[in-house]
Amino acid sequence: MHGSLTRRRRAGLALLTSAVLAAASALVAATAVTAPASAATSATVSVNTGTSLGTIPAAGHGVNVAVYDGNMNSSPISGLLRDAGFTAVRYPGGSYGDIYHWKTHTTEGGYVAPGTDFDTYVSTVRSAGAQPVVIANYGTGTAQEAADWVRYANVTKGYGVKYWEIGNEVYGNGHYGSGWEQDNHSDKSPKAYANNVLQYISAMKAVDSSIKVGVVLTTPGGWPDGVVGSGDTADWNNTVMSIVKDKADFVIVHWYPGATSAADSLTKVSQIAPMVSTIRSLLTKYAGSGASGIGIAVTEANLNYQLNSATTALGAADSYLTWFENGVMNVDWWSLHNGTSSSPKTNDDGTADYNDFGILSSGSSGEPPVNTPLPPYYGLAMVGRAGSPGDTLVKTSSSSSLLAAHAVRTSGGVNVVLINKDLNNSTTVSLSYSGFSPGGAATVVQWRKGATSISTSSASSATSITLPPYSVTVLKAAGGGTQSPSPSPSPSASPSRTPSPSPSPSVSPGAGQGCSAAYKVVNSWPGGFQAEVTVTNTRTTAISGWTVGWSFRNGQTIGSSWNASVSQSGAAVTAKNVSYNGALAAGASASFGFTADGAGDVPSPVACTAG
Repeated sequence: MHGSLTRRRRAGLALLTSAVLAAASALVAATAVTAPASAATSATVSVNTGTSLGTIPAAGHGVNVAVYDGNMNSSPISGLLRDAGFTAVRYPGGSYGDIYHWKTHTTEGGYVAPGTDFDTYVSTVRSAGAQPVVIANYGTGTAQEAADWVRYANVTKGYGVKYWEIGNEVYGNGHYGSGWEQDNHSDKSPKAYANNVLQYISAMKAVDSSIKVGVVLTTPGGWPDGVVGSGDTADWNNTVMSIVKDKADFVIVHWYPGATSAADSLTKVSQIAPMVSTIRSLLTKYAGSGASGIGIAVTEANLNYQLNSATTALGAADSYLTWFENGVMNVDWWSLHNGTSSSPKTNDDGTADYNDFGILSSGSSGEPPVNTPLPPYYGLAMVGRAGSPGDTLVKTSSSSSLLAAHAVRTSGGVNVVLINKDLNNSTTVSLSYSGFSPGGAATVVQWRKGATSISTSSASSATSITLPPYSVTVLKAAGGGTQSPSPSPSPSASPSRTPSPSPSPSVSPGAGQGCSAAYKVVNSWPGGFQAEVTVTNTRTTAISGWTVGWSFRNGQTIGSSWNASVSQSGAAVTAKNVSYNGALAAGASASFGFTADGAGDVPSPVACTAG
């Protein structure tokens, strides 16, 4: 994304033209937002709680912020992020990532607003209970600059920043003709990028081996995917992955599908499954046995049509949950604030169109007051209401193309997300559950077109509900009959930290069944600490998952966590692998980390069980 409060998304990246995506969209092209008067107003939804589509990822629910946004750290922001359930916040802002120098808090040719420095950003993110996602400067930076940033963030300050990208949309550096991304390298080819990425990974992990580093790919079906540049033997993705292989921890794509109408916009979710399948095939081709351990992150996403509409709110909720169901580890909406240079118009669905990519108003001319939530904010907040990191996504089916359904299994029951895409009609939904018996009253959490808040009410039953037109509803049903993991609690706000100089790490090896767990305190400060746990497969054969457990001895409480689904009940803590790090070959290891309030002593025993 171009870093600017007023510049719009370039058209080239929004064009998804591959045959596989076109075919997927065609399957639902007949979906209409404005249903005729005779349209059915009833539907059925089946929920199979005995299935698993993976878990809600620890840092899955994300949003972008940018250093040119003077409101990104204003006083209401951490509360707005927390209330929406965001667990990741990406910085320093799209294409600004390739011109931003963190040491001087300056950019080459861009604008930096006061109060947007790295430390202030981290403070806001931690207060929101989220995790940072940081773009290391590839375009005008160096591997050493990136390594120094890791050292400052995780050694000097003890922030525990886990996710680092190497550049933004580097393929937009002019190598294929069109250029919007700053890249000062004399060789702008994908081969040069890949070889430089290996230097970045080596330098950054020499400072902190626990970080996860991501490499930039082109969006399958979007320009310049499939284009072979001058002097190249293959396109960007094949060239980059043939060199990087399994050295990256995750790969990065951006998603701006665009649309021709509101109805068309709500079909774009059909692109997600084939896109993920294409990426997975690419990883398998070049990373071999290591492919399953490489995550996929969608670090910029926006439907890119009538940006502030209720349509976009519905599409945001539907797409995030679909990304999660397809195993993506992180999705970051573009963006928190963006601004507009357009006069307000009217969207297809009747809502005001400010042509603003932000989920909160920037207070531009004609817009509501600054930080006013716009409809996409509420759509994304409903994702936060659907479940917590570590909760299990299960299969659903809907009888209507105008009704999207998703479901999340929690320790207390099942949450069913129902998205009514019918602009004109309420829909009465009959729900059936396999492997689960809903009991008693249910809780209804709901946002509908035109609402300026999310409502909560009670329903007498979890088997029938009438949905308002153009609405997102989470129907929370308690009951029994489901074996489900304990959910990770919503991360608590982290305290202001003054890291201790050179903390002394301690290690507690954990005994268990098929794996061991080494618990190490890597940083501490008055009232809190950061720990890392390394899980090792002690079997002579591969394992498909792991669970680590311990009990705190002095009232410590978990704050934020990464690379595991961590839950706490009293003193007892349970950590389970996430989708991308459960499979371990014989002797292989995976690490996860967390911050906590309290004294940084080492619990004993720390038990590990292979799944």
